Amino acid sequence: MRFPQHIIAKKRDGEVLSREEIGAFVRGATDGSWADYQLSALLMAIYLRGMTPEETALYTEAMMNSGVVADLRSVKLPKADKHSTGGVGDKVSLHLAPMVAACGVAVPMISGRGLGHTGGTLDKLESIPGFRVNLSMAEYRAELEHIGLSLIGQTAELAPADKKLYALRDVTATVECIPLICGSILAKKLAEGIDVLVLDVKFGRGAFMKDKAKARELAQALVSVATAMGKPTRAVMTAMEQPLGRNVGNALEVIESIECLRGRGPADTMEVTYALGEQILVLAGVAQTAAEARAALEGSISLGAALEKLRAMITAQGGDARVVDEPERLPQAKFKVALAAPRSGFVQDVDAMGVALAALRLGAGRVKAADGVDHAVGFSDLVKVGERVAAGGPLCVIHANDEAGLAAAREMIARAIVVGDVAGATPQLIDEVIG
Repeated sequence: MRFPQHIIAKKRDGEVLSREEIGAFVRGATDGSWADYQLSALLMAIYLRGMTPEETALYTEAMMNSGVVADLRSVKLPKADKHSTGGVGDKVSLHLAPMVAACGVAVPMISGRGLGHTGGTLDKLESIPGFRVNLSMAEYRAELEHIGLSLIGQTAELAPADKKLYALRDVTATVECIPLICGSILAKKLAEGIDVLVLDVKFGRGAFMKDKAKARELAQALVSVATAMGKPTRAVMTAMEQPLGRNVGNALEVIESIECLRGRGPADTMEVTYALGEQILVLAGVAQTAAEARAALEGSISLGAALEKLRAMITAQGGDARVVDEPERLPQAKFKVALAAPRSGFVQDVDAMGVALAALRLGAGRVKAADGVDHAVGFSDLVKVGERVAAGGPLCVIHANDEAGLAAAREMIARAIVVGDVAGATPQLIDEVIG
């Protein structure tokens, strides 16, 4: 038996930890046998010294097995999930999951809440009146068996070590560590009971990993570890320089996702959606080529099958499915004010981070994990880089519930949108596919 201090010292000195030592660390986080200061010390040692690919795989496996791994053998369809590293206006999961399910792939998706400037899928779903994200494993399995789709929050049984260790990483400045990120993301995803995984790894001003090279390193590590654990995985590198789509904010993003399923989604949102969906269908074996997968995904929209999957999921999870046809049933902000363009010209920039911070000021996100969110607030009808605008014309509509927040957000969003004589270059969204 190795004591915590011996394992900490070993990693501190740059040595490679064994399966047993990594297992002891994760068990210590799960059952409380390691003190917080000991867990924090090893997290910092890992942050500074790193982990080999083998260590990272062992860490991820131990994290996954710290709780229950969902048994979805009763779900006869191939099972796939998609994970995004987080961005601004990234509502893709809300409509991609029903599209994929309509194509014959079950989607057991366990999502998270937003923290800081990145939005959370659960917060968006909870803007739907009555929608439940806290299902039991039995309810989760039954929903997948009946409609092939379930979007829920992490249960207490799944990867419990991650909840403890992520909280410590957050307060010890050890979040941005690729081995620890791999363990956190993949432990939860692989515990869902999926067969294949597709990752949306973002880079740019509005992304968690702003540096493209660092984001690519993360993508390669995630693909390598998941594949080594027997789960075919691909990562799509996507740019996050301006917000994705035209709406930012919880209920507002639900509205945009519904529009996507009606065939009226913004071009950039749909470009990312199709890029990820193609990889899922090919990996899951229901399409042979990206072109075949694209046709199936487009058909799920044109035939209305994906929209029906969304309705069925909302109903199954206790939500008011009437929002699909009556979006006014979603939370509405007290103030809806257009931001006027200061001059005629072309949109040169829409800074994703600037927009995110303005939405955060309105209350659309949370600074601390314990904070609540205002589901109604945010921005709609955002202009995109390269578009022509007229003086006094709308750059976006601000949705606010208090005058102070409205005034502050107006100033912040005005600084984030730049209009000039020459159109800004439209950023390339899809960079590369890894794996």
